[in-house]
Formats: sequence, structure tokens, C-alpha cells
Amino acid sequence: MRDSFGREINYLRISVTDLCNLRCRYCMPQDGIPKLSHEDILSVEEIEILARAFVNLGINKIRLTGGEPLVRRGILDIIERIAKLEGIKDLAITTNGVLLKNLAYELKSRGLKRVNISLDTLKEEKYKYITRIGNIKDVFDGIEAAKKVGLTPIKINTVLVRGFNDDEIEDLARLTEQEEIDVRFIELMPIGEALKNESIGYVSNKIVLEKLPELIPLKRKDPSSPAVYYKLPNAKGRIGLINPISCKFCKHCNRVRLTAQGKLKLCLHSDEEVDLREVLKNRCSIESIIIDAVNK
Repeated sequence: MRDSFGREINYLRISVTDLCNLRCRYCMPQDGIPKLSHEDILSVEEIEILARAFVNLGINKIRLTGGEPLVRRGILDIIERIAKLEGIKDLAITTNGVLLKNLAYELKSRGLKRVNISLDTLKEEKYKYITRIGNIKDVFDGIEAAKKVGLTPIKINTVLVRGFNDDEIEDLARLTEQEEIDVRFIELMPIGEALKNESIGYVSNKIVLEKLPELIPLKRKDPSSPAVYYKLPNAKGRIGLINPISCKFCKHCNRVRLTAQGKLKLCLHSDEEVDLREVLKNRCSIESIIIDAVNK
């Protein structure tokens, strides 16, 4: 499936819930967001039907996101159904890791291949501050559980925030030295809560290169990946830089997104959406609607 720019679209991100068990300061207000009723979000069966339609059109990589996907009722069933679709090469999940310890084995057995874990600090008090309610030990236990059952390679996503964690870049990078873990530093995007809170500041990923001059650039294997990878000398893992602000990567974008309410988003920065849940209800051809949207 190609779009009008000739880009091959083979990657789908599905948000399975709008809910989260943390309240990260750059993401959510302290009291959370207005909760959607369970009837307002895609059912397990609807997710399977839509995922199958995308896979039939050439999608071979699916990542489940949220909110926090592990709080979604039926998440194990969702993973099992998607994993069984013929043509899926990669099924992953982005999680804050808080619930991972108790779910890792079952996630793996249902067909999940790997996890991305959001972690912005290695320090207990700072973690509690940025998440407002989180316990960092839960995340560390989750990482260990993921390694144990083989939900690998593990990627740790760290949003850089000026004055908060820019002093931990070296410590986070060292996580890659002894194990095949990727640590990816992500520039803070000026949207949502990050716009409202003056204490939450943007810092360019250039600071990572300044603090770690010994980094070795790696050859880019996948142009569609937003991360540019480096390695510390003799390290087993990699360090990635994702620069949505200072360096655009639209040219090689290969992904589309499906919201928890069933809206197809063709670009993260566009308000334009296609209501695929409504398409399902009207028994229209899902695949032709998707192709038409991607073509535009």
C-alpha cells in the first residue's frame, strides 16, 4: 500500500485505550482526562476486524499504544487475535512498564514479540514527581520480567525535559553497555500539557551528542525509523535520537494510526480523521475506504 508520495505504508499503531495509570506532567493533567465509556471505544472484535483489513492491504507491523495499553480490558485477547493474522511480522507494545511484571509471561505466550518502555528518569523521587503517582520499582521489575520471557529487544523511550533529566543522559546511556537494550532519547513535543506548563522545557537532542562525544554513528538500516542510532564503544545496546522538532522525518514516514475510538489518523499533526468504526457499522468496504484515505 503506497500513498500519493510513493511511501510504502506498512506500519499501524493502534491506541487500545485513552486511559492511563500515570499522570505524567508533560502528557496529562493531574486529574486525568474525561473518561470515555467502554461503549465509545473499539471492542476487541472491532480491533481484530480493522487490524485484519490493514494487514490485507500490506501492513505487517503493528504496535499497540494508549493511554497505557496494559490497563485495557481484554488486552491479552487483542494481542492473541492480532498475532494470529497471517502477514504480521512484528507485534509490539508501548507501555510505561508499571503492570508489566505480572503480565510479561502471558503477553509473550499470546504472541507479543517485544516492548517499548517509557522511562524518563532512573531516580525514584524524580520518577514519582514526573508521573505524580508512579513507583519506579514497578518499572524496573517490569523490565526484568520482559527480559526473562524474551520480550526483546527492549527499547527504553526517554523524553528529554530541560532541567529535569538532562543531567541523567550519561546514566541512561550506560544501560546499553552490558545488555542489548536500546535507549532512545526523544525531544519533547510542544503539544498538550507541555504547552501549558512553563516548568516543562524543550531541549534539543544535540545535548546527547555533546554529553557523549564518544558515540559511534551506526549505519541506518531502516530509513522509515524516526531514530538515528549510535553506540558507546563496546556496548551491546544502542542509543537512539528521535528529533521530531529539530529534524523532520516525514519523507520516510511509513505509518498510520488508529485511535481508541476507531478514527484513522494519517498524520499525527493533522486534525483530519476517517471514522472507520462508522464504516464498520454501515457495512461499507473497509479496505477501499483505507486505500482512498491513504491515497489522499
